[in-house]
Amino acid sequence: MRHFLLPAVSIVALAAPASAETLQEALARAYQANPTITASRAQQRANDENVPIAKADGRPSFSVTGNLNENPVNTGNAFGNPERSLNASAGVTIPLYSGGAVRNSIRAAETRVEAGQANLRGTEASLFTEVVGAYNDVLRDEAIVGLNTQNVRVLETNLRASQDRFQVGDLTRTDVAQSEARLSVARGQLQTAQANLISSRENYVRLVGTPPGVLDAPPPLPNLPDDPDAAVEVAVADNPTLLAALRSRDATQYDIRVARASRLPQVGVTVGGNYNNYLGTLGAGSNVGGVSGIMQDGASAGVGLNLTLPIFQGGRPAALIRQAQALRAQAIEQATAAERQVIASTRSAYAIWRSSLQVIQSAEAAVSANRLSLEGVRAENSVGNRTILDILNAEQELLNSQVTLVTARRDAYVAGFALLAAMGQAEARDLNLEGEALYDPVVNYRRVRNRISDFGTDPAPEPVAPTTRGTPAQGAELTKPLAPELNSNVDRTPALTTGENAPNR
Repeated sequence: MRHFLLPAVSIVALAAPASAETLQEALARAYQANPTITASRAQQRANDENVPIAKADGRPSFSVTGNLNENPVNTGNAFGNPERSLNASAGVTIPLYSGGAVRNSIRAAETRVEAGQANLRGTEASLFTEVVGAYNDVLRDEAIVGLNTQNVRVLETNLRASQDRFQVGDLTRTDVAQSEARLSVARGQLQTAQANLISSRENYVRLVGTPPGVLDAPPPLPNLPDDPDAAVEVAVADNPTLLAALRSRDATQYDIRVARASRLPQVGVTVGGNYNNYLGTLGAGSNVGGVSGIMQDGASAGVGLNLTLPIFQGGRPAALIRQAQALRAQAIEQATAAERQVIASTRSAYAIWRSSLQVIQSAEAAVSANRLSLEGVRAENSVGNRTILDILNAEQELLNSQVTLVTARRDAYVAGFALLAAMGQAEARDLNLEGEALYDPVVNYRRVRNRISDFGTDPAPEPVAPTTRGTPAQGAELTKPLAPELNSNVDRTPALTTGENAPNR
């Protein structure tokens, strides 16, 4: 599956303005500058360095040392304790055999790099799932605010009509009180909906880095599986979190070999040279030969073969091996736990997605039926067959079904995307982030894996993700009208509003 984020029909509105922000744009911003993913990339770059660190243990090392000694008080033999001396030495150590410790350390590091790359894929998928959720939360909550705003307007009209009909004796004070109470409840629900919208917008800012503005319709999700078993089959093969756990498990077998190498012989070659100079002070003050007859400097060089054969280390090698074996057992169980989690998440996302689709169908039918019911109740009220409470209940039922509809649409989309993410098919390579260069962790790994320079450092780190401190606090204003299927304007003829021509109940 590739390139599926294309324009589509809106979840809560038929169309958005041409300047509306798309889900693809929101994902691209998060991909480039969300601190969670930029930090994960930096962590993976640090993980890459474990490979050259492991390789360094098997490479020759060269060192130079020097010292200058000054003896201001010299009362002993001038040959054994000259006034000053200069010494320098240089040596090259070449490891030849380490029991397989270096080789297996490198393999373990390389395997953990692969695990880290899979984890980075998982971070991308998790971030995109959060962004998709935040994007649809804003759409849902803005629709709910619109519905509650509409409901308040309707109830305000009902209250004025009830008051008018009370003035002409067509209704009782009880009817007016019921309208007032329902309007007060509706205003409280509107305040709650507005607070939820503000919270969703702030969460969007946290993830994307910019305010949501006018959001376009999210696109349809392609290639969703037909049954949960097919989804699980794909997820077990390509879920990045599971792949990372499996690679981490594989790395532990090399750790055991490294621990076993601690009780094997180690062989190395050392090539070194020394130079010393007493700076004319050797033999000073002595009556033997004078200073001028004594050699004041000297040099030497040597080549040696070093063999280290561990005999007894106090139980340390065995403890290291047992520790590595226990950690491998832990990694094996963690891989099993990751597989279980992936299977459960996939099946759960599939179930929520399918259930939400059914809820959408039911809610659409309920909205249509409740709208018809409200119009009928209003018409029957105009001839005295229905009470004001019947109208209020019908309006509340319509509102509830509308809220259920927009919520189910949000839940279905987010669950569908989460299902794709669990299957390993909702990452940057799948999202067609046009104009955005995709981050490839392999590039940095290839750059550093064979470096041998002690001075090849990178520039000082600079912030990548911008702060949102300057972003204005989000409000609950509406950015676009409700979709027609959510609009519940009703006929407001005089007979329905004042009751002047209707018979008394």
